[in-house]
Amino acid sequence: MATDSKALNLNASGSEEHLPLTLHRAAHSISRKHISSAAVRVLYGLREAGYQAHLVGGAVRDLLLGGEPKDYDVATDAHPEQIRKVFRTCRLIGRRFVIAHVRFGNEIIEVTTFRGGGGMGVDDEHPDREVEAEGLILRDNVFGSIEEDARRRDFTVNALYYSIDDFAVRDYVGGLADLEERQLRLIGDPEQRYREDPVRMLRAARLAAKLDFKLARSTEEPIGRLANLLDGIPPARLFDDLLKLFLYGYAEKSYEQLLRLRLFEHLFPSVSIDSDTGQPYAGALIRAALRSTDARVAEGKAVTPAFLFAALLWEPFQMACAGIDDIHAEGALGDAAEMVFRDAIERVALPKRFSIVTREIWELQPRLATNSPSRARRLMRHPRFRAAFDFLLLRAAVDPDLAAQAQRWERAQTCAENEFDALFKNAPVGPVMAAMAPADDSMPAKKRRRRRRRAPGGAGALLAIEQKQGRDRSSGRRNGPRTLDLDLLCYGSMVLDEPGLQLPHPRIFERAFVLLPLSDLAPDLLIPGQGVVSSLLRPEFASLCWRLPNSGAIAPSLK
Repeated sequence: MATDSKALNLNASGSEEHLPLTLHRAAHSISRKHISSAAVRVLYGLREAGYQAHLVGGAVRDLLLGGEPKDYDVATDAHPEQIRKVFRTCRLIGRRFVIAHVRFGNEIIEVTTFRGGGGMGVDDEHPDREVEAEGLILRDNVFGSIEEDARRRDFTVNALYYSIDDFAVRDYVGGLADLEERQLRLIGDPEQRYREDPVRMLRAARLAAKLDFKLARSTEEPIGRLANLLDGIPPARLFDDLLKLFLYGYAEKSYEQLLRLRLFEHLFPSVSIDSDTGQPYAGALIRAALRSTDARVAEGKAVTPAFLFAALLWEPFQMACAGIDDIHAEGALGDAAEMVFRDAIERVALPKRFSIVTREIWELQPRLATNSPSRARRLMRHPRFRAAFDFLLLRAAVDPDLAAQAQRWERAQTCAENEFDALFKNAPVGPVMAAMAPADDSMPAKKRRRRRRRAPGGAGALLAIEQKQGRDRSSGRRNGPRTLDLDLLCYGSMVLDEPGLQLPHPRIFERAFVLLPLSDLAPDLLIPGQGVVSSLLRPEFASLCWRLPNSGAIAPSLK
């Protein structure tokens, strides 16, 4: 790719000492016929209204590399409200940075105003910029020039601008040189840029996989020590970025990058792909699923996060099943799945519409080991049979002991009726899921009561004590049983806020049966977030609680 100027001389901060590099129309391969007609309409619409209009970002990068962009972004000096006046189909979205979405038919073109502020942290001169103490940008509606906008973008190869005025490509940060070197380099100080938005670390892994680029040393070096910043990103946002990593045709390469950069463990901390500590074939199964997903994308077939998560979380699901006493009981597999999802959504928010399908894929795996022809026929009519069968094929691809079972089901879908029965009589079950299959496949799984939600930590032990003494608490409460009373047993400075347990109790000020004994034990105790025990006592409490003889004097404040 030729350029019409000498190489850029970049200083340590990434700013340039020379004028921007301009690649005139004759020196590059971008043509309007290769650009979405909707994007061209937006570019011309802004220009005719008197504003600057540039195609920017991944679209310019991909066009220069000879690829076909998936979406198109436009940058302009018009402010959001001005953009809305130009296009009737414009909708403004976003709080962190206001973006204009311009719709033409089924296509949406994203239009942004040139950003200013220089990419620095807290800037008192820009009240529209809000930054956390850790450097995370919460709100950033500071507008500026095209040069400032270029320095606010993430990677140099994404800061190339194609102008609709003269059809030239302009480079303000050295992106053309990095494009030729096939490397990804963050603009500015990498550590600061990652702190501004930790998801940039995932973006670096994704683009390196997608483009087959290397990461510049300065860009890669901080990731190892800053990866824990991903723990503070909203799970819903991480789910969206996982879809970009795994559902666009370069899932296996993305996975390898996540492993290499030690980012995967921050997305799925419950998954152990270490052969010494994890389940056999765990890492191989994940790779097989990602490879299959890439193949389906290449063939233009549909892909779903549900199938992918079935593979990603299969190892934790196996571990959860091993921890259930009676795995044959009705609902046991569902309980194991719920435990896995409950842990997973703390990092990555898997929507219910996908987790339900994932759970069904898992629950059907032991049923595929059936030796009953009638059950096999019913199973083939199950709406998730095909997904469950495909998952069995994946498992068989990495575990040779399951090959016979997979071949049996593959044959069953095309064989004659008289051959079908023979396939499912005395057929091998396969070792991995054999323990989950009923000992007598002709008998239905025995009924049992639904397992109640387990209370976390010491609460589980206390619940066991109560049950041993014959006390059975209702399982219908939202946060599960509250045993003995943890506010009494754990009084002091302990604070706990988990889905299944809160300490102190959020309504402890109403709980006379807790406050009265606490006042006997420690009337001056400070309850975190509530106040001193004695100040929480109310006179009417004395009539609400029956006290055992010799249980101690009534609190002086109630006499």
